[in-house]
Amino acid sequence: MNRRWTLASSVAGAVVVALDGTVLTVAQPRLQRELGASFAEVQWTSTAYLIAVASLLVFAGRLGDRFGHRRVFALGMLGFGAVSAGIGLAPGVGWVVGLRAVQGVFGALLQPATLGMLRAAFPPEALAKPLAVRTAAIGLAAAAGPVVGGALVTSLGWRAVFFLNVLPALAFGLPALRRPERAAAGARSALDVPGAVLLAGTLACLVHALTARPVSWAGLVLAGAGTAVLVRHERRTACPLLPPGVVGSRAVGAALGILVAVSAALSGTLFTAVYVLQRGLGLDPLASALRALPLAMLMVASAALCPVLLRRLGTRGTTAAATALLALGVLVLSQAASAPLFGGGFALLGAGFGTVMVAATHVVVTQAEAAAAGVAGGLQQTALNVGPALGVAAASTLQGAGTGPALLVLAAVAALGVPLACALSGAVGVASVTHSAEDRVRGGISAGR
Repeated sequence: MNRRWTLASSVAGAVVVALDGTVLTVAQPRLQRELGASFAEVQWTSTAYLIAVASLLVFAGRLGDRFGHRRVFALGMLGFGAVSAGIGLAPGVGWVVGLRAVQGVFGALLQPATLGMLRAAFPPEALAKPLAVRTAAIGLAAAAGPVVGGALVTSLGWRAVFFLNVLPALAFGLPALRRPERAAAGARSALDVPGAVLLAGTLACLVHALTARPVSWAGLVLAGAGTAVLVRHERRTACPLLPPGVVGSRAVGAALGILVAVSAALSGTLFTAVYVLQRGLGLDPLASALRALPLAMLMVASAALCPVLLRRLGTRGTTAAATALLALGVLVLSQAASAPLFGGGFALLGAGFGTVMVAATHVVVTQAEAAAAGVAGGLQQTALNVGPALGVAAASTLQGAGTGPALLVLAAVAALGVPLACALSGAVGVASVTHSAEDRVRGGISAGR
């Protein structure tokens, strides 16, 4: 497979996962009515998936490092499609919840592999552009998800949103399965199964605690205890799950912290904004979605522009400016009472988040050696799963104080990314968007993987 197919596969995997989450949100009310489910059972159709995927992402990335990212991508893509078809045929909500957990396992295999394949196919200095394409595609999927989901549910029923995953799973999973690549040199060390179990248990407790209503303090305590045991184990084992070169990197740690902060602020703000638009202003769901459309549009545009900003401003300047822009967007929304202010606030959110996504992910992926690219991708995806859970938990807890104070707190959370950006390097090697003749030769058949 050449670089273009690798990029297309990476984008397809990311889009399938992004679409799955957004269209399910639209389908849940119909699913609840037709299956006679309770509200708690419907919530578990999302929670079961989140717990499974968040707890296994890093170990799944390590499997990609060990056995080849394309092979793991194929397994994740085909499994995700097969389980999606099973959910579409499920006779009851219990089956849906159980299969959603299994789908989360395959989603965990799929997501780090989409980044690991890019790291293996592109040199570090040429990674910014494919990461920008991937991020822009995720933004488009997030914008299209509610529309696609609404159309499918209205015309064909809630089961159709799961059958949507089957065709792309076959189209990209089968070719990847037929031509698996070799694992990177140095990736053949033993798997740290005890470390994987400890990390999975810790993350499962954390995500469950944050998604529970109210927040489970017992779960947070268990997550804290699990973290302490995991750190002790990783320091003593000969082949740690989390390579010291990755988790010990100041730049990687800062980039992961930034991703947690901005994704928490974004998700918490969107959670709060829905209440403002629908309950405060009396808008229907479609009108609310249209007010938020600038977010997706600017996310796509900013992701495409980010490689240029990285070349001109460097990683530190680009990330700090984008994080400040996102925080400003939250502040604007905290005072918004008219359509222009809502549009401007959502536009600032999209511009900031799209840029940070590309810049911070670029740091995480390029700072890791090719042999640890899967673990790096797993950590990036974990940050983007824990952050939203944290943001929504904070927003729901602060609702009693009013939407204004809640959004001010979330703006402060986003602003935490500005000092963290100072830990990033000032400059970054980013290839030109306009490829030279030599680049085209390297990206063609002779560079196929």
